[in-house]
Amino acid sequence: MFDGDRASQALGIELIDVGSGTARTRMTIAETMVNGHGIAHGGYLFLLADTTFACACNSYGPTTVAAGADVTFIRPARLGDELVARAVERTRFGRSGIYDVSVHRGEELIAEFRGHSRTIGAAPTSQSEGATR
Repeated sequence: MFDGDRASQALGIELIDVGSGTARTRMTIAETMVNGHGIAHGGYLFLLADTTFACACNSYGPTTVAAGADVTFIRPARLGDELVARAVERTRFGRSGIYDVSVHRGEELIAEFRGHSRTIGAAPTSQSEGATR
């Protein structure tokens, strides 16, 4: 799924690792990501967390998308900061799931994200395309 995620890759998001219901990604705050206050625009932090969530909830194979998500910004990120996001599955039930994503700058917590997933299809085959949220 991540291999086809052109939006995340264009922003320099790297997939560090992925496992059953978990994922870690990394992104460095670039000059084009800084808002008028001189801090990282919240939309980029949300996108980093959402990408990590997508990798975790799609780790089982069936096409899974976001049903909803929210983020809490705890500290600002700044130009040049390297951020690491880690997603952890909290529960899966039926076709739904809940995942928490923590975004850190080193040991410092920057944001917390909670995503709600919904499985919408079977695992992609070589003849069909996978989800690219």
